[in-house]
Amino acid sequence: MRNTKIEAKKNAITGDLTEEQKIEDFIAPYRTHINKDLDNILAYAPETFDKSKGKWQTNIGNLLADATFERADKIFYTREGKHINVCLLNHGGIRAIIPKGNVTTKTAYDIMPFENSTVVIALKGEQLKEMADYIAMERKPHPLSGMLITLDANGLVKNVTVQGKPLDLTQTYYVATSDYLSGGGDRMNFFLNNTGSYSLDYKLRNLFIDYFKETDTLPVSTTQRIITQ
Repeated sequence: MRNTKIEAKKNAITGDLTEEQKIEDFIAPYRTHINKDLDNILAYAPETFDKSKGKWQTNIGNLLADATFERADKIFYTREGKHINVCLLNHGGIRAIIPKGNVTTKTAYDIMPFENSTVVIALKGEQLKEMADYIAMERKPHPLSGMLITLDANGLVKNVTVQGKPLDLTQTYYVATSDYLSGGGDRMNFFLNNTGSYSLDYKLRNLFIDYFKETDTLPVSTTQRIITQ
């Protein structure tokens, strides 16, 4: 006999639902263990790091880009014998502030709730010019490290330097980013025209956690990554 009718009922999750004690007793030990790990203090933030304060760069954007650059470069050089030149993340990927005070494991989960992994993409200078044009067009403080973009009075890219040297359109550069962006996420299509891709098998969240562990007090960087004239 075949079913010919399916009935369903929508039950809203509200404060009227009562707690099932058996389920709560089962979950409680696991919740306690997880909260203990998440509340573990890793570092100290001397001020609040907030992505909403700053037109072209923010203190949290600079922090996360520099942290990613630093830790990814060590791994990449060990594995490939090459250094990273630039790090680019996305403004929208930062999902929380880092409040002034103790920085915990939970802080890393708050700012990076996604399962994004760190990758290194090999790009020609021509694609880095496209990256600079993209940032200028977006007008968002995307986290950037290792690259300085100068804009003219009309907001167009006037000059680009990488590690303090003029951009060479024919040179190959190594850019640390997330696997989401490397696949063209946020319309960063310049990553698709690459000459190599290297997975570091390292989630960005775990990278931040490890960085926090090694840093007593989070540095506050006000270094300009985009300059307007």
